[in-house]
Amino acid sequence: MTSFPNLNYGYTNNQQQQNNPELTVSAVDYSLLTDLYQLTMTACYTGEGLEQRRASFELFVRRLPDNFGYLIAMGLAQALEYLEKFRFSPDGIEALQATGIFANAPESFWSLLAEGRFTGDVWALPEGTAVFANEPLLRVEAPLWQAQLVETYLLNTLNYQSLIATRAARLRDVASVGATLLEFGTRRAFSPQASLWAARAALAGGLDATSNVLAALQLGEKPSGTMAHAFVMALSAMEGSEDQAFTVFQQYFPGAPLLIDTYDTIAAAQRLAAKVNSGEMKLSGVRLDSGDLVSLSKQVRSLLPDVSIVASGDLDEWEIARLVAAGAQIDGYGLGTRLVTGSAINGVYKLVEIDGIPVMKHSSGKATYPGRKQIFRLFEGGKVKADSLDLAAQEQTEETTDKNGKFLQSSELPLLQLFLKEGKRVQPVETLAEIRQRTATSVASLPDETRRLDNPVSVQVDISTELRKLTQDTQKRTAPTAENLM
Repeated sequence: MTSFPNLNYGYTNNQQQQNNPELTVSAVDYSLLTDLYQLTMTACYTGEGLEQRRASFELFVRRLPDNFGYLIAMGLAQALEYLEKFRFSPDGIEALQATGIFANAPESFWSLLAEGRFTGDVWALPEGTAVFANEPLLRVEAPLWQAQLVETYLLNTLNYQSLIATRAARLRDVASVGATLLEFGTRRAFSPQASLWAARAALAGGLDATSNVLAALQLGEKPSGTMAHAFVMALSAMEGSEDQAFTVFQQYFPGAPLLIDTYDTIAAAQRLAAKVNSGEMKLSGVRLDSGDLVSLSKQVRSLLPDVSIVASGDLDEWEIARLVAAGAQIDGYGLGTRLVTGSAINGVYKLVEIDGIPVMKHSSGKATYPGRKQIFRLFEGGKVKADSLDLAAQEQTEETTDKNGKFLQSSELPLLQLFLKEGKRVQPVETLAEIRQRTATSVASLPDETRRLDNPVSVQVDISTELRKLTQDTQKRTAPTAENLM
């Protein structure tokens, strides 16, 4: 078995270092944010003269997470931005050479990296589209070395953002009509970068705002939040009372929501009610972060009937559904840990065609369908009736798409659209509002049994006759036999 050295290595201005403690990533590093085997395989392809052969890879999910009836495709915007900026810098190439791993790689490997960029086509589901198991979220058609190298980054962004967007869509679906949903997950996200992606995916999936200031400003949104228990405790200790903490916060942020469960929730609500009723204070909202949210919200509502009540504290779609069913008097929810973590989406990225030859994986439980595919969605009465997974047309031309690659209307709607052609965008960048609206429309079009939280039933995905035949033919052609194993 070949083994490679463990590396603890950074590079800056061509000078080797023992490490890079910041562990940050920028566009210049995109090409190196990959798994080692993507590069070693590329070196082999180059040595064998295969690197420029046309290849098609598809990114899909074999099975949905438990109790998920659908996924919401998300992360395409970051994937496209990555592909457009995909380059190997001189510093990056020098750092790779310094590892010694590629000592036997052909010289043409290094010139390929130095001169290369992404020149392929990308077909994908528009962000906010509902998708089911075995349906491609994205297809890359490019020279083999390019299509191979981009796998890791594409899986990273689409897997994570699709998870967050799906959770957000489910939360929006079960919350009471008009409920405000706030993303509070930055401190629980898996990294600072993940917190930005989580905030974006949550907003695109249906949430109203995020507390992540950087994410909100980069997305052209307004951040939203309240206060922490530490503020109440600090001001209470230094200035004498919880009420003084409320007064100080209101002085600098008039009408801002107040966190009222640091000590005694009902006692705090009673004192605030007295101030509101006397005209001493204007109060827009309060937040409850602990305790029996059903009972507490009802008591607070009786004391502050015109004040918005926001609940937080490890909430998810199942807990919100329980609160709604129990008649909790809650107008909004802060979602954190369980939104930005939880069941992973195990998306995979598999070769389906090389040099015009359909290929497939035979492994038990991990077999794939060969050939480039298209998803066709059939609607009945405004609801999704079924999907069909079929072979993509050999020529997707003006008869099926407009000048931007968007499909024209038909009785069965093809879902995968052309987003990059020869490495360049063919569709404009969408706004967050447009993606959020598509998410809402997609979820509303799903059958009730697909949207339910417990034991959902996914939309039926039919495999076309042509795809079945291609699968059988490919199995026969590629299955190992005793004769060719000798």
